[in-house]
Amino acid sequence: MIHFDIITLFPQIFVSPLGESILKRAQRAELIKITIHDVRSYAEGRHQVTDDAPFGGGAGMVMKVEPIVKAIEQLKQPEGSRVLLMSPQGTLFNQKIAEKLSAWPHLILICGRYEGVDERLQFFIDEELSIGDYILTGGELPALVVIDAVSRLVPGVIGEPLSVIEDTFSCSLLKYPQYTRPRSLRGLEVPEILLSGDHEKIRKWRRQQALKKTLQKRPDLIRMANLSEEDKQLLQEVMHDAHKEI
Repeated sequence: MIHFDIITLFPQIFVSPLGESILKRAQRAELIKITIHDVRSYAEGRHQVTDDAPFGGGAGMVMKVEPIVKAIEQLKQPEGSRVLLMSPQGTLFNQKIAEKLSAWPHLILICGRYEGVDERLQFFIDEELSIGDYILTGGELPALVVIDAVSRLVPGVIGEPLSVIEDTFSCSLLKYPQYTRPRSLRGLEVPEILLSGDHEKIRKWRRQQALKKTLQKRPDLIRMANLSEEDKQLLQEVMHDAHKEI
């Protein structure tokens, strides 16, 4: 089981997403545990202030470091905790990072807000994570992304383990095209090979289509992928067919 502790100024943002679908079932089955903490409860004083004006001047407010550090110190577990700050300045989150995080029994996710967090927090965290090169109003949505991606890798959370293995990015490629009923829609047909019952031909077709889709949409992934000899042959066929179409 993985235990996620979320440190946030806005706990209510998490209520609906974590109370639906797969994440809801995973919590009920005790495959994951998610606890939300209001950072204000760790702040001192009657008003429980969690932000202040930046030294040196400038627009906006900065989150104070003391309440967050207190939360981290109280939540850290002896069996091992990884402390993550959701930040646009962080490492770009991807499937490989999700896989590494899924090996930890306890993850603490800190949701930044306003103009950011006091820089001294860097001495109390293990890693900064970003979900993309754009600015959001806070770290809550990125935290949900991380929780969802990591939870899917916990055994039992996804009913069919093969779907996790074959997911886009799990094998450094985009996933092959998927089809379901009806077989025909306004002249658009399901590929005949998927109806053939020949599992080996279907496997090779799907692999080739995954290579084709990756080459078209994310050629950078092809360059990084660890391709088998069969993959290289299938890729040559894809590129040959593409050249003929031109």
